[in-house]
Amino acid sequence: MRDPSGRLLRLLSLLQSPREWTGVELAERLGVSPRTIRRDVDRLRALGYPVDATQGNVGGYRLTAGAAMPPLVLASSSVAQEKIRFTYRRPGDASSKRLVEPHQLVAAGRRWYLIAFDNDRDDWRTFRADRLADIHRTGVRVPRRDLPGGVDAADWLTRSLTAASGSVRAHVRLHVPLASAASRVPRETACSKPSTTTCLLTTYPDSPSYLARAIALLPVGYTVLDPAEVIAQLRALTDRATRALHSP
Repeated sequence: MRDPSGRLLRLLSLLQSPREWTGVELAERLGVSPRTIRRDVDRLRALGYPVDATQGNVGGYRLTAGAAMPPLVLASSSVAQEKIRFTYRRPGDASSKRLVEPHQLVAAGRRWYLIAFDNDRDDWRTFRADRLADIHRTGVRVPRRDLPGGVDAADWLTRSLTAASGSVRAHVRLHVPLASAASRVPRETACSKPSTTTCLLTTYPDSPSYLARAIALLPVGYTVLDPAEVIAQLRALTDRATRALHSP
């Protein structure tokens, strides 16, 4: 797999599965050497992804459970951008044909998103990657566009997700100092307002149910401050787990 950005995307997708991968297994899946896998893992760590590695003959790689993922921005490998066509499936199974100029592919939380300029709508759009189908290259190349206001792709995605219906952000007080939290959440910049014993974690936008499950897996003590939707989902999750422990 020669495209470094595409390989990094595929590697992160594999590491997000609930299992541990050996370096040899990852190398075989991606068609590269174990040495290349080690370099790519280092790149993911530099981007803020908490990739754990175990040593020994049966050692391997996996993402730290419960960590909120930072956006991963993958730039296009081409210099003059190429327009693409695809079918986009919206909620409720409604679909539409799109002609776009891709800008960036970004990962946040559990999903991947394509940020692109939609030619038919003459405006910028954010597309969930799992809803794209029938993707075709057009061979038509156009100058690369900048996002409005000069914002970067990660900020644009965060704004788009915040504005999306049903998406919320959660604020969680971690009961560990910032230095300790930095080794357990993706990036130190995800935490703020540090004291000697706590810091504040702000999640990326997602559904309340998903955020509740992700927060429940945090490997440190915490207090969820808001929003009410996430607190309610976390309480329901706790009640189900408690009932399961007392079931005959």
